[in-house]
Amino acid sequence: MSITAPKGTKDILPEEIFRWHKAQQTFADVCHMFGYEEIRIPTFEDTNLFQRGVGDTTDVVQKEMYTFEDKGGRSITLRPEGTAGVVRSYIEHGMGNLSGPVRLFYDITAFRYEKQQKGRYREFHQLGLEAFGATGPEIDAEIISVLDVFFKKMGLKSIKLCINSIGCPTCRKAYNEMLKDYFRPHVDTMCEDCRNRFEKNPLRMIDCKIDGEKDVVKNAPRLIDHLCDDCKDHFEALKSRLDNLGIAYSIDPNIVRGLDYYTRTVFEFVSENVGTQGTICGGGRYDGLVESVGGPSTPGIGFAMGVERFLLEAEAQGIPFEKPDYTKIYLAGMSDNAKDVVAKLCYDLRLNGVGCEQDLMGRAFRAQMKYAGKKNVPYLVVIGDDEIASGVVNVKKMEDGSQTEVKISELVEYCKTNL
Repeated sequence: MSITAPKGTKDILPEEIFRWHKAQQTFADVCHMFGYEEIRIPTFEDTNLFQRGVGDTTDVVQKEMYTFEDKGGRSITLRPEGTAGVVRSYIEHGMGNLSGPVRLFYDITAFRYEKQQKGRYREFHQLGLEAFGATGPEIDAEIISVLDVFFKKMGLKSIKLCINSIGCPTCRKAYNEMLKDYFRPHVDTMCEDCRNRFEKNPLRMIDCKIDGEKDVVKNAPRLIDHLCDDCKDHFEALKSRLDNLGIAYSIDPNIVRGLDYYTRTVFEFVSENVGTQGTICGGGRYDGLVESVGGPSTPGIGFAMGVERFLLEAEAQGIPFEKPDYTKIYLAGMSDNAKDVVAKLCYDLRLNGVGCEQDLMGRAFRAQMKYAGKKNVPYLVVIGDDEIASGVVNVKKMEDGSQTEVKISELVEYCKTNL
Protein backbone atom coordinates (compact mmCIF):
# COMPACT_ATOMS: atom_id res chain seq x y z
CA MET A 1 0.00 0.00 0.00
CA SER A 2 1.35 3.39 -1.01
CA ILE A 3 1.12 6.05 1.72
CA THR A 4 0.90 9.64 0.48
CA ALA A 5 0.29 13.02 2.10
CA PRO A 6 -3.37 13.51 3.15
CA LYS A 7 -5.61 15.27 0.65
CA GLY A 8 -5.36 19.02 1.00
CA THR A 9 -1.85 18.99 2.47
CA LYS A 10 1.49 19.68 0.81
CA ASP A 11 5.12 18.90 1.51
CA ILE A 12 7.37 21.95 1.35
CA LEU A 13 10.59 20.59 -0.11
CA PRO A 14 14.17 21.86 0.29
CA GLU A 15 14.22 23.31 -3.23
CA GLU A 16 11.40 25.72 -2.37
CA ILE A 17 11.64 26.31 1.38
CA PHE A 18 14.00 29.26 0.96
CA ARG A 19 11.15 31.17 -0.71
CA TRP A 20 9.06 30.60 2.43
CA HIS A 21 11.94 31.71 4.65
CA LYS A 22 12.29 34.93 2.67
CA ALA A 23 8.59 35.81 2.95
CA GLN A 24 8.33 34.86 6.62
CA GLN A 25 11.51 36.66 7.67
CA THR A 26 10.64 39.80 5.71
CA PHE A 27 7.19 39.86 7.28
CA ALA A 28 8.67 39.49 10.77
CA ASP A 29 11.21 42.24 10.07
CA VAL A 30 8.51 44.63 8.86
CA CYS A 31 6.28 43.89 11.85
CA HIS A 32 9.17 44.56 14.23
CA MET A 33 9.81 47.90 12.51
CA PHE A 34 6.22 48.88 13.32
CA GLY A 35 6.52 47.81 16.96
CA TYR A 36 4.68 44.47 16.69
CA GLU A 37 5.89 41.50 18.75
CA GLU A 38 5.52 37.82 17.85
CA ILE A 39 3.03 35.57 19.62
CA ARG A 40 2.73 31.79 19.30
CA ILE A 41 -0.60 30.18 20.09
CA PRO A 42 -1.77 26.54 20.33
CA THR A 43 -2.65 24.60 17.20
CA PHE A 44 -5.96 23.56 18.77
CA GLU A 45 -8.42 25.32 21.07
CA ASP A 46 -11.73 24.74 22.82
CA THR A 47 -14.36 24.55 20.05
CA ASN A 48 -16.49 27.12 21.85
CA LEU A 49 -13.83 29.78 21.20
CA PHE A 50 -14.38 29.60 17.44
CA GLN A 51 -18.16 29.28 17.72
CA ARG A 52 -18.27 32.47 19.78
CA GLY A 53 -15.41 34.28 18.08
CA VAL A 54 -15.53 33.38 14.38
CA GLY A 55 -19.34 33.14 14.36
CA ASP A 56 -21.73 30.22 14.07
CA THR A 57 -23.25 31.53 10.83
CA THR A 58 -19.96 31.40 8.95
CA ASP A 59 -18.95 28.69 6.49
CA VAL A 60 -15.82 28.19 8.60
CA VAL A 61 -17.77 27.13 11.69
CA GLN A 62 -20.67 25.42 9.93
CA LYS A 63 -18.72 23.42 7.34
CA GLU A 64 -14.94 23.69 7.49
CA MET A 65 -13.64 23.14 11.03
CA TYR A 66 -11.71 20.05 12.07
CA THR A 67 -13.48 19.30 15.36
CA PHE A 68 -13.03 16.21 17.51
CA GLU A 69 -13.55 14.96 21.05
CA ASP A 70 -10.35 14.39 22.99
CA LYS A 71 -9.75 11.62 25.52
CA GLY A 72 -11.16 13.80 28.27
CA GLY A 73 -14.45 14.23 26.42
CA ARG A 74 -13.73 17.86 25.53
CA SER A 75 -14.67 19.29 22.13
CA ILE A 76 -11.44 20.46 20.50
CA THR A 77 -10.94 22.21 17.14
CA LEU A 78 -7.82 22.68 15.05
CA ARG A 79 -7.53 26.43 14.59
CA PRO A 80 -9.16 27.57 11.30
CA GLU A 81 -7.59 31.06 11.65
CA GLY A 82 -5.40 33.02 14.04
CA THR A 83 -7.42 35.92 15.40
CA ALA A 84 -9.64 34.04 17.87
CA GLY A 85 -6.66 32.29 19.46
CA VAL A 86 -4.74 35.55 19.80
CA VAL A 87 -7.78 37.20 21.39
CA ARG A 88 -8.10 34.30 23.85
CA SER A 89 -4.42 34.70 24.77
CA TYR A 90 -4.82 38.48 25.10
CA ILE A 91 -7.63 37.96 27.62
CA GLU A 92 -6.09 35.02 29.48
CA HIS A 93 -2.76 36.73 30.09
CA GLY A 94 -4.18 40.12 31.05
CA MET A 95 -2.60 41.98 28.15
CA GLY A 96 -5.25 44.64 28.52
CA ASN A 97 -3.16 45.94 31.44
CA LEU A 98 -0.23 46.66 29.11
CA SER A 99 0.31 50.09 27.57
CA GLY A 100 -1.72 50.28 24.40
CA PRO A 101 -1.95 49.63 21.66
CA VAL A 102 -0.94 45.99 22.17
CA ARG A 103 0.56 44.90 18.86
CA LEU A 104 1.05 41.20 18.08
CA PHE A 105 1.97 39.25 14.95
CA TYR A 106 2.03 35.54 14.17
CA ASP A 107 3.20 32.92 11.68
CA ILE A 108 0.97 29.85 11.97
CA THR A 109 -0.51 26.80 10.30
CA ALA A 110 -4.31 26.63 10.15
CA PHE A 111 -6.84 24.00 9.10
CA ARG A 112 -10.08 24.13 7.14
CA TYR A 113 -11.92 21.25 5.51
CA GLU A 114 -12.73 22.78 2.16
CA LYS A 115 -12.39 21.95 -1.51
CA GLN A 116 -8.76 21.85 -2.54
CA GLN A 117 -7.86 24.48 -5.15
CA LYS A 118 -4.68 25.99 -6.50
CA GLY A 119 -3.06 27.88 -3.64
CA ARG A 120 -5.70 26.68 -1.15
CA TYR A 121 -5.12 23.70 1.11
CA ARG A 122 -6.76 22.06 4.11
CA GLU A 123 -3.61 22.63 6.09
CA PHE A 124 -2.31 26.06 5.20
CA HIS A 125 -0.04 28.79 6.54
CA GLN A 126 -0.93 32.31 7.63
CA LEU A 127 1.00 35.44 8.40
CA GLY A 128 -1.04 37.91 10.38
CA LEU A 129 -1.17 40.55 13.05
CA GLU A 130 -3.60 41.96 15.59
CA ALA A 131 -3.67 45.31 17.43
CA PHE A 132 -5.76 45.96 20.54
CA GLY A 133 -6.80 49.08 22.39
CA ALA A 134 -6.88 51.83 19.73
CA THR A 135 -10.27 53.15 18.61
CA GLY A 136 -9.26 55.71 15.98
CA PRO A 137 -8.63 55.29 12.25
CA GLU A 138 -4.89 55.88 12.76
CA ILE A 139 -4.35 52.22 13.68
CA ASP A 140 -6.46 51.12 10.69
CA ALA A 141 -4.15 53.06 8.39
CA GLU A 142 -1.07 51.74 10.17
CA ILE A 143 -1.84 48.05 9.73
CA ILE A 144 -2.71 48.63 6.07
CA SER A 145 0.67 50.34 5.73
CA VAL A 146 2.37 47.27 7.27
CA LEU A 147 1.14 45.25 4.29
CA ASP A 148 2.01 48.03 1.86
CA VAL A 149 5.61 48.10 3.15
CA PHE A 150 5.84 44.28 3.13
CA PHE A 151 4.65 44.04 -0.48
CA LYS A 152 7.09 46.74 -1.57
CA LYS A 153 10.01 45.05 0.20
CA MET A 154 9.10 41.75 -1.46
CA GLY A 155 8.83 43.42 -4.87
CA LEU A 156 5.14 42.64 -5.40
CA LYS A 157 3.39 44.83 -7.96
CA SER A 158 0.04 44.88 -9.76
CA ILE A 159 -1.93 44.83 -6.52
CA LYS A 160 -4.82 47.01 -5.45
CA LEU A 161 -6.05 47.97 -1.99
CA CYS A 162 -9.83 47.82 -1.65
CA ILE A 163 -11.54 49.22 1.45
CA ASN A 164 -15.06 49.34 2.83
CA SER A 165 -16.92 50.01 6.06
CA ILE A 166 -19.48 47.53 7.37
CA GLY A 167 -20.51 49.79 10.23
CA CYS A 168 -21.08 49.13 13.91
CA PRO A 169 -23.85 47.16 15.68
CA THR A 170 -25.98 50.32 15.76
CA CYS A 171 -26.09 51.05 12.05
CA ARG A 172 -25.89 47.38 11.11
CA LYS A 173 -29.05 46.54 13.02
CA ALA A 174 -31.08 48.97 10.93
CA TYR A 175 -29.30 47.84 7.77
CA ASN A 176 -30.01 44.16 8.47
CA GLU A 177 -33.73 44.94 8.68
CA MET A 178 -33.45 46.78 5.37
CA LEU A 179 -31.70 43.75 3.84
CA LYS A 180 -34.38 41.41 5.10
CA ASP A 181 -37.08 43.57 3.51
CA TYR A 182 -35.10 43.58 0.28
CA PHE A 183 -34.33 39.84 0.17
CA ARG A 184 -37.67 38.59 1.53
CA PRO A 185 -39.38 38.33 -1.90
CA HIS A 186 -36.34 36.46 -3.29
CA VAL A 187 -35.18 34.30 -0.39
CA ASP A 188 -36.98 31.16 -1.63
CA THR A 189 -34.96 31.30 -4.86
CA MET A 190 -31.62 31.50 -3.07
CA CYS A 191 -29.29 28.79 -1.85
CA GLU A 192 -29.70 26.93 1.44
CA ASP A 193 -26.91 28.93 3.09
CA CYS A 194 -28.59 32.22 2.23
CA ARG A 195 -31.93 30.97 3.50
CA ASN A 196 -30.28 30.01 6.79
CA ARG A 197 -28.53 33.38 7.06
CA PHE A 198 -31.63 35.40 6.25
CA GLU A 199 -32.77 35.62 9.87
CA LYS A 200 -29.46 35.38 11.75
CA ASN A 201 -27.04 37.39 9.62
CA PRO A 202 -28.40 38.71 6.30
CA LEU A 203 -25.18 40.69 5.69
CA ARG A 204 -23.46 37.37 4.95
CA MET A 205 -25.84 36.82 2.02
CA ILE A 206 -23.92 39.48 0.11
CA ASP A 207 -20.76 37.40 0.55
CA CYS A 208 -22.36 34.13 -0.61
CA LYS A 209 -20.12 31.93 -2.76
CA ILE A 210 -23.15 30.54 -4.64
CA ASP A 211 -25.53 33.49 -5.07
CA GLY A 212 -22.97 36.30 -4.87
CA GLU A 213 -22.96 36.90 -8.64
CA LYS A 214 -26.75 37.03 -9.02
CA ASP A 215 -28.33 40.39 -9.84
CA VAL A 216 -30.51 40.20 -6.75
CA VAL A 217 -27.36 40.20 -4.60
CA LYS A 218 -25.42 42.71 -6.69
CA ASN A 219 -28.33 45.18 -6.55
CA ALA A 220 -28.87 44.87 -2.79
CA PRO A 221 -28.69 48.07 -0.68
CA ARG A 222 -25.11 48.92 0.24
CA LEU A 223 -24.22 49.26 3.90
CA ILE A 224 -21.71 52.02 3.15
CA ASP A 225 -24.66 54.19 2.08
CA HIS A 226 -26.40 53.67 5.44
CA LEU A 227 -23.66 54.20 8.02
CA CYS A 228 -24.31 56.05 11.25
CA ASP A 229 -22.50 59.37 11.67
CA ASP A 230 -19.71 57.90 13.83
CA CYS A 231 -18.93 55.13 11.36
CA LYS A 232 -19.11 57.54 8.46
CA ASP A 233 -16.65 59.90 10.19
CA HIS A 234 -14.31 56.98 10.96
CA PHE A 235 -14.28 55.85 7.34
CA GLU A 236 -13.70 59.36 6.01
CA ALA A 237 -10.81 59.79 8.45
CA LEU A 238 -9.28 56.48 7.32
CA LYS A 239 -9.38 57.62 3.69
CA SER A 240 -7.74 60.91 4.67
CA ARG A 241 -4.90 59.09 6.46
CA LEU A 242 -4.31 56.73 3.55
CA ASP A 243 -4.20 59.76 1.23
CA ASN A 244 -1.63 61.35 3.53
CA LEU A 245 0.55 58.22 3.40
CA GLY A 246 0.28 58.07 -0.38
CA ILE A 247 -1.36 54.63 -0.33
CA ALA A 248 -3.80 54.34 -3.22
CA TYR A 249 -7.12 52.57 -2.63
CA SER A 250 -10.49 51.83 -4.15
CA ILE A 251 -13.80 51.66 -2.29
CA ASP A 252 -15.51 48.29 -2.76
CA PRO A 253 -18.96 48.23 -1.10
CA ASN A 254 -19.17 44.45 -1.59
CA ILE A 255 -16.35 43.62 0.82
CA VAL A 256 -17.92 42.22 3.96
CA ARG A 257 -15.30 39.52 4.78
CA GLY A 258 -16.23 35.95 5.64
CA LEU A 259 -16.12 36.07 9.43
CA ASP A 260 -18.76 37.48 11.76
CA TYR A 261 -16.50 39.48 14.05
CA TYR A 262 -15.68 42.35 11.69
CA THR A 263 -16.94 45.91 12.31
CA ARG A 264 -16.32 49.22 10.53
CA THR A 265 -13.13 49.04 8.45
CA VAL A 266 -12.66 45.98 6.23
CA PHE A 267 -10.09 45.74 3.47
CA GLU A 268 -8.45 43.44 0.95
CA PHE A 269 -5.35 43.55 -1.20
CA VAL A 270 -6.28 42.13 -4.59
CA SER A 271 -4.07 41.02 -7.45
CA GLU A 272 -4.45 42.81 -10.77
CA ASN A 273 -1.91 40.53 -12.43
CA VAL A 274 -3.34 38.89 -15.56
CA GLY A 275 -4.28 35.29 -14.77
CA THR A 276 -3.98 35.52 -11.00
CA GLN A 277 -6.68 37.98 -10.04
CA GLY A 278 -7.95 37.31 -6.56
CA THR A 279 -7.61 38.31 -2.94
CA ILE A 280 -4.07 38.05 -1.58
CA CYS A 281 -4.95 39.01 1.99
CA GLY A 282 -7.66 40.72 3.97
CA GLY A 283 -8.59 42.03 7.35
CA GLY A 284 -10.44 44.64 9.30
CA ARG A 285 -11.63 45.99 12.61
CA TYR A 286 -13.39 43.83 15.23
CA ASP A 287 -14.33 46.09 18.12
CA GLY A 288 -16.70 43.59 19.76
CA LEU A 289 -14.68 40.38 19.48
CA VAL A 290 -12.73 40.55 22.76
CA GLU A 291 -15.93 41.14 24.70
CA SER A 292 -17.78 38.35 22.85
CA VAL A 293 -15.28 35.74 24.04
CA GLY A 294 -15.30 36.86 27.67
CA GLY A 295 -12.93 39.82 27.87
CA PRO A 296 -13.47 43.51 28.59
CA SER A 297 -14.76 45.80 25.87
CA THR A 298 -11.65 46.34 23.73
CA PRO A 299 -11.28 47.65 20.17
CA GLY A 300 -9.20 45.51 17.84
CA ILE A 301 -8.07 45.26 14.26
CA GLY A 302 -5.97 42.82 12.27
CA PHE A 303 -5.35 40.93 9.04
CA ALA A 304 -4.21 37.54 7.80
CA MET A 305 -2.44 36.49 4.61
CA GLY A 306 -2.12 32.97 3.25
CA VAL A 307 1.54 32.22 2.57
CA GLU A 308 0.69 29.76 -0.21
CA ARG A 309 -1.45 32.35 -1.99
CA PHE A 310 1.19 35.04 -1.59
CA LEU A 311 3.99 32.84 -2.97
CA LEU A 312 1.86 31.84 -5.96
CA GLU A 313 1.30 35.51 -6.70
CA ALA A 314 4.99 36.30 -6.28
CA GLU A 315 5.89 33.48 -8.67
CA ALA A 316 3.31 34.65 -11.22
CA GLN A 317 4.81 38.16 -11.09
CA GLY A 318 8.32 36.78 -11.61
CA ILE A 319 9.73 38.00 -8.30
CA PRO A 320 13.21 36.51 -7.89
CA PHE A 321 14.05 34.55 -4.76
CA GLU A 322 17.77 34.00 -4.36
CA LYS A 323 18.65 30.73 -2.66
CA PRO A 324 21.21 31.38 0.10
CA ASP A 325 24.64 29.73 -0.11
CA TYR A 326 24.69 28.05 3.26
CA THR A 327 27.63 25.81 2.31
CA LYS A 328 30.68 27.98 1.61
CA ILE A 329 33.43 25.39 1.29
CA TYR A 330 33.92 21.68 0.62
CA LEU A 331 36.81 19.88 2.32
CA ALA A 332 37.93 16.75 0.47
CA GLY A 333 40.01 14.17 2.37
CA MET A 334 42.35 11.92 0.36
CA SER A 335 43.34 9.45 3.10
CA ASP A 336 42.08 8.11 6.41
CA ASN A 337 44.37 10.48 8.32
CA ALA A 338 43.21 13.38 6.16
CA LYS A 339 39.56 12.56 6.80
CA ASP A 340 40.14 12.93 10.54
CA VAL A 341 41.71 16.33 9.93
CA VAL A 342 38.81 17.30 7.65
CA ALA A 343 36.23 16.24 10.25
CA LYS A 344 37.86 18.41 12.94
CA LEU A 345 38.22 21.38 10.58
CA CYS A 346 34.53 21.12 9.57
CA TYR A 347 33.50 21.08 13.21
CA ASP A 348 35.60 24.17 13.95
CA LEU A 349 34.37 25.99 10.83
CA ARG A 350 30.75 25.41 11.81
CA LEU A 351 31.43 26.60 15.35
CA ASN A 352 32.68 29.82 13.77
CA GLY A 353 29.64 30.26 11.53
CA VAL A 354 31.10 28.94 8.25
CA GLY A 355 28.93 26.42 6.41
CA CYS A 356 30.95 23.52 5.02
CA GLU A 357 30.68 19.93 3.86
CA GLN A 358 32.81 16.81 3.93
CA ASP A 359 32.40 13.34 2.46
CA LEU A 360 30.20 11.02 4.52
CA MET A 361 29.60 8.35 1.85
CA GLY A 362 33.07 6.87 1.41
CA ARG A 363 33.45 8.43 -2.03
CA ALA A 364 36.69 8.25 -3.97
CA PHE A 365 38.53 11.54 -4.56
CA ARG A 366 37.18 11.95 -8.11
CA ALA A 367 33.62 11.32 -6.89
CA GLN A 368 34.08 13.94 -4.16
CA MET A 369 35.08 16.50 -6.81
CA LYS A 370 32.02 15.61 -8.87
CA TYR A 371 29.76 15.98 -5.80
CA ALA A 372 31.24 19.40 -4.91
CA GLY A 373 30.63 20.53 -8.51
CA LYS A 374 26.99 19.40 -8.42
CA LYS A 375 26.41 21.25 -5.16
CA ASN A 376 27.92 24.45 -6.62
CA VAL A 377 30.08 24.91 -3.54
CA PRO A 378 31.97 28.22 -3.97
CA TYR A 379 35.29 27.05 -2.46
CA LEU A 380 37.22 23.78 -2.29
CA VAL A 381 40.10 22.52 -0.17
CA VAL A 382 41.85 19.21 -0.83
CA ILE A 383 43.69 17.66 2.12
CA GLY A 384 45.98 14.67 1.74
CA ASP A 385 49.03 13.34 3.54
CA ASP A 386 51.28 15.86 1.77
CA GLU A 387 49.14 18.80 2.97
CA ILE A 388 49.18 17.42 6.51
CA ALA A 389 52.95 17.08 6.39
CA SER A 390 53.49 20.62 5.08
CA GLY A 391 50.73 22.16 7.19
CA VAL A 392 49.55 24.14 4.15
CA VAL A 393 46.49 23.79 1.88
CA ASN A 394 45.20 25.60 -1.18
CA VAL A 395 41.78 27.24 -0.99
CA LYS A 396 40.40 27.07 -4.52
CA LYS A 397 37.75 29.48 -5.73
CA MET A 398 35.56 27.36 -8.00
CA GLU A 399 34.24 30.29 -10.05
CA ASP A 400 37.59 31.16 -11.64
CA GLY A 401 40.00 28.43 -10.45
CA SER A 402 42.19 30.86 -8.49
CA GLN A 403 43.93 29.47 -5.40
CA THR A 404 45.21 30.89 -2.13
CA GLU A 405 47.80 29.16 0.10
CA VAL A 406 46.66 29.00 3.72
CA LYS A 407 48.17 27.27 6.75
CA ILE A 408 45.93 24.52 8.09
CA SER A 409 46.22 26.08 11.54
CA GLU A 410 44.88 29.35 10.12
CA LEU A 411 42.22 27.91 7.78
CA VAL A 412 39.26 28.48 10.10
CA GLU A 413 40.15 32.15 10.66
CA TYR A 414 40.83 32.66 6.94
CA CYS A 415 37.43 31.20 5.98
CA LYS A 416 35.66 33.14 8.70
CA THR A 417 37.17 36.41 7.42
CA ASN A 418 37.19 35.88 3.64
CA LEU A 419 34.40 33.54 2.57
